Amino acid sequence: MRVGILGASGYAGGELLRLIANHGKFDPAYIAAGSSAGEEISAIHSHLSTYFGRKFEKTSSKELNSCDLVFMALPHGESASLVSELRSDLKIVDLGADFRLSNPAQWEKYYGGAHAGTWTYGLPELPGQREKISQTTRVANPGCYATAIALAIAPAVTKGAIDSTDIVVVAASGTTGAGRTNKVNLSASEVMNSLASYKFGGVHQHTPEIEEALSETSSKEVRISFTPILAPMPRGILATVTAKTSLDESSIREIYQEIYKDEKFVTLLAKGQLPETSSLIGSNGIQIQLAVDTHTSRLVVSAALDNLGKGAAGQAIQNANLMAGFDETLGLSSMGVGQ
Repeated sequence: MRVGILGASGYAGGELLRLIANHGKFDPAYIAAGSSAGEEISAIHSHLSTYFGRKFEKTSSKELNSCDLVFMALPHGESASLVSELRSDLKIVDLGADFRLSNPAQWEKYYGGAHAGTWTYGLPELPGQREKISQTTRVANPGCYATAIALAIAPAVTKGAIDSTDIVVVAASGTTGAGRTNKVNLSASEVMNSLASYKFGGVHQHTPEIEEALSETSSKEVRISFTPILAPMPRGILATVTAKTSLDESSIREIYQEIYKDEKFVTLLAKGQLPETSSLIGSNGIQIQLAVDTHTSRLVVSAALDNLGKGAAGQAIQNANLMAGFDETLGLSSMGVGQ
């Protein structure tokens, strides 16, 4: 398939290029990066030796319409302005937030501006989503935090194992989750040897996304209190998700084992093992561990993934595979590169 990548100079765009280079069915025919147009791809992504000699192109709707499939890895708000110029049958995976939310009021509250619409939510492991993704030409790739948190708690929500109106999340992310734009607070001098919360007090934009995704797939009311943390590492997310439960650990573990038993990218770890972000770098996998805190009667779930893998580019490839009718694991692995 002839594939186009927009925003290819960013971190997620670079990971898309790396994965597509080894895909076998996707031909990266058009690689665009607005402000970096004309620059050598390898000058920005020095690890992508496959693309040596190629340059980023300007964004062009004509070039996009010549593709069979397009990945949009653009800043929030930019995808929506381009879509009206593209063929209705063109398959698109948008890695931005423009089409994730179905509630216009929530979009205005957390992002601001006009709501562009809603596309099929691209988290295949949620109940019913795999079939929807396979039958559409427009997919909204989930946010990185949203992926980790939703997959960590979805089985418990779906089966009514917890109080879904009181889910508390604390999650730490690597700095690549903030994008490639230069920011003082993301410089090495500011980040190293330090942990810091941000978007404190329930204002992070992934909150309504998680609530909507879980509510729509479970038909239950979902409320989340989410505190994100910036961690001194480039890649990875580690999320701790808790909620009130009346069930014991064995019963909840059985629920998770049943729901995720056939999922290639979800690993429910054996007792005694805990998720580690370093185990998942470069992969499309997510590791999950759970326990029940009997002192407070709360389910505690720990989940780790690569924010550029399952949290962005890997998931986009997985969705594209489904849209194209390929095996969804094509070009992807649940195993990271390790230490």
